[in-house]
Amino acid sequence: MYEHRTDHAVTRLCSVMRVHPSGYYSWVKEPKSRRQKRDEHLMGLVKQYWIESGGVYGYRKIYTDLMELGESCGKNRVHKLMRLAGIKSQVGYRKPRYSKGNVSHIADNYLQQDFAVSEPNKVWVTDITYIRTYEGWLYLAVVIDLFSRQIIGWSMQHRMHSDIVLKALLMAVWRRKPDNNVIIHSDQGSQYTSSEWQSFLKTHNLTCSMSRRGNCYDNAVAESFFQLLKRERIKRRIYKNREEARRDIFDYIEMFYNPIRRHGNNGYLSPVEFEKNYDINKKSVY
Repeated sequence: MYEHRTDHAVTRLCSVMRVHPSGYYSWVKEPKSRRQKRDEHLMGLVKQYWIESGGVYGYRKIYTDLMELGESCGKNRVHKLMRLAGIKSQVGYRKPRYSKGNVSHIADNYLQQDFAVSEPNKVWVTDITYIRTYEGWLYLAVVIDLFSRQIIGWSMQHRMHSDIVLKALLMAVWRRKPDNNVIIHSDQGSQYTSSEWQSFLKTHNLTCSMSRRGNCYDNAVAESFFQLLKRERIKRRIYKNREEARRDIFDYIEMFYNPIRRHGNNGYLSPVEFEKNYDINKKSVY
């Protein structure tokens, strides 16, 4: 009897509100709209990507991550969700915890986008990129010899501290053992403007060169390698953890890119083969 009265009341209410009773009962069971549920789903992803970026990503980069994941939404919607969550991108560099002795060293641009080099160990370029894994970010620093485009030094770590670039450069110096002065070109990232980096360069007879701030074309060769790496290997994989990513990136650099992959700049020889031919021709001249 009670249920009959309740149903009657619902019917009258639905008649007044001009909605179907089935719609009312559906709302009672699940009062959230599809858009609300969609916003909650997107909000979780937005927070995840923002945290994984170390709190530096803005809505544009997070929107790009969502698109790569296959989510469908607009940039304005991502911006609104971030505003509602009270999160925003980091603008500029973080203030150092201790300012004493932490001086940024900016160098001139000796490279000037002249990427044609006549012999090895004249100009090296270096840069950092990041790789996403389910365990978190893995950062990769590389050193490239402009002559052959060979990766002569690399380092991978889960944090982007200054030692990641120092270890990559140390590998390059150890492998090549240059007896002449070498220009090492980088961007103006905090790792490259640190006192540790500058001290290492002076100790190993390396001349510092830096891109103009915000000009990615000044270090286009390093950017080009990272694009190749991501297109040919990283975007074809899903890494469970950083160690799995390390093994795969090592395999790409040392087992494929350096010894096998044909490079247009080298007359379609691999970097290793290109340098071997250079050494053979040099010896034949003498």
